[in-house]
Formats: sequence, C-alpha cells, structure tokens
Amino acid sequence: MANRATEAEVLELLDTALEEEDITTFLDAANMIVSGKCLGVGYEDGELKLIEQWLAAHLVCAKDPQLAKEKVGEANWTYDGKTGTGLDSTRYGQQVKLLDYNLTLAELDHSKGPAELKTII
Repeated sequence: MANRATEAEVLELLDTALEEEDITTFLDAANMIVSGKCLGVGYEDGELKLIEQWLAAHLVCAKDPQLAKEKVGEANWTYDGKTGTGLDSTRYGQQVKLLDYNLTLAELDHSKGPAELKTII
C-alpha cells in the first residue's frame, strides 16, 4: 500500500539534518504497522495519515535522537528517548498514543510487560 504521509510531512515534525531519502524506510515501516493494525477499526483516512506521520517520526528517532536539553557553558546535551519504553520513549510516540484513541498500537507496546490480575481473599 502506498504511504499515506510523505517524507516531507514527517520532516516537518523533526529537528534533523536527515534528508527525505534518509527516512523512507522509517515511513515504509510506519505505513506497514498502521495498515496492518489500524485499518478497519474506525479511523478515517486523515486520522490514519496523522498516525502514520507521527509513528514514522518516532521510528526516525532510533537513528537520529532528538535533542531534549542543551547547555552551552561546559557543553552538555541530553537527548529524548529511553530504550525499552516503546512509544513512550519519544514525544512522537507519545503523540501516536494520543492520536490512536482506539488504543490499537498501544497493544503492541510490550515495554510494561504482560498485564497481571491478582485476587486477594
């Protein structure tokens, strides 16, 4: 299936030196995930496009982490993201979770482990 979002639309979200051709693979992956998990659950085309755009930005951050904090005196840089925290690891993934109001992609986020129910008697 053709990508809903474009590389240029994904780059609008990011502060990066990457070029459009550098993010095509990430956009293709986002499209595959959105097409596989979000079709047929009530989203309109525009909603699917936004989810795909933000998910692609989230995936790009694996290659090009985004700067969260910067200090010039005694140079110090802090980047967004934590390994193993799934969609919560970037601000773009957190936005995906907001856009995905049916929680379709949240079920893929296994960073918190399986749910557990205990009964206390």
